[in-house]
Amino acid sequence: MYTVNFGGVMQERRREERKTLMAYTQVFDLYGGHLLGYLADLNLSGTMVIGTRPIPENMELTIAIELPDLPNIKSSRITVPIRVVWCKPDISPEFYNVGFEFKQVTEDQGKIIRAVIRHYEFRRDMPSYPIKPSPA
Repeated sequence: MYTVNFGGVMQERRREERKTLMAYTQVFDLYGGHLLGYLADLNLSGTMVIGTRPIPENMELTIAIELPDLPNIKSSRITVPIRVVWCKPDISPEFYNVGFEFKQVTEDQGKIIRAVIRHYEFRRDMPSYPIKPSPA
């Protein structure tokens, strides 16, 4: 992700759309050992985490993402080096939204990230339930 300035207006540009998740997946500072927050969205380039503390921009960490149950995936966590791209207050004042850029994702980690997205992405599709006739 990068930001471009158009006539004084900053616009965010992503190479890949982030997918909103329906799983409460914990994210930890691997070496600090504390909970940073929970995944809000995810793609192969990065993630947004919702946490209770602000994290300084450009800080580099290695995060551990605890994985939800996934078919055919035995791993329970992945660890990824990241850079904090941005941090801003959430709509709920006790939380912060933090944008992480993945510095390096292995091929195996990429498969796991795609599996998380495939199985836990929030979808806004209309369900294709059969239409029930209204009572007479």
